[in-house]
Amino acid sequence: MTVQLSAFFSGFALSAALIMAIGAQNLFVLRQGLRGEHVGPLVLFFGSSDAVLIAAGVGGMGAFLSAVPQLEIALALGGAAFLTWYGVAAFRRVAAPSAITTGAAGTISLGRALTTGAAFTFLNPHVYLDTVLLMGTAGSAQPEGLRPVFVLGAASASFLWFAGLGYGARLLQPVFARPAAWRVLDALVGIVMLSLAASLVLGAVSAMR
Repeated sequence: MTVQLSAFFSGFALSAALIMAIGAQNLFVLRQGLRGEHVGPLVLFFGSSDAVLIAAGVGGMGAFLSAVPQLEIALALGGAAFLTWYGVAAFRRVAAPSAITTGAAGTISLGRALTTGAAFTFLNPHVYLDTVLLMGTAGSAQPEGLRPVFVLGAASASFLWFAGLGYGARLLQPVFARPAAWRVLDALVGIVMLSLAASLVLGAVSAMR
């Protein structure tokens, strides 16, 4: 039992350390949480996606990705294009305050929310680096019988983080009742997205040399 708890908390701690950094997924969940839109489905989607990718990494998918650098380059370029589009859209909201609203006029459909979430997840090579490669390597180092426990711990951290971020965002709603606060958030979103896009392009160019 002690060994199982150790494997569980090893996965939990590593996953928590990796997921808490400011990134595309976190900012998207935060924004949707502040708007109160599709938080539950997004938490389930992001948590489940992380669980699947971590399990795949522990199962050996990381070795496959490392052996196919062309796939990583394609993902990087596709992800950079998407992040650039999303970052530019955020800056457009900053420049047009009338487009910033917490009301129903600015809502997006569940399908669009999940599609955007899927793009943030599967078009972002950093997600594969964290879940498939890093988490996969750490999980593979566990004894075979404890690997599922490690994955469970890592997935639990992911679910808890996204749930806390999405549902906890409502505590900040009084602050974001002011359009100025939304402009600051969207400016941060734009900066992060364009920075991530630039890093992906630079990584892809370096890999092609």
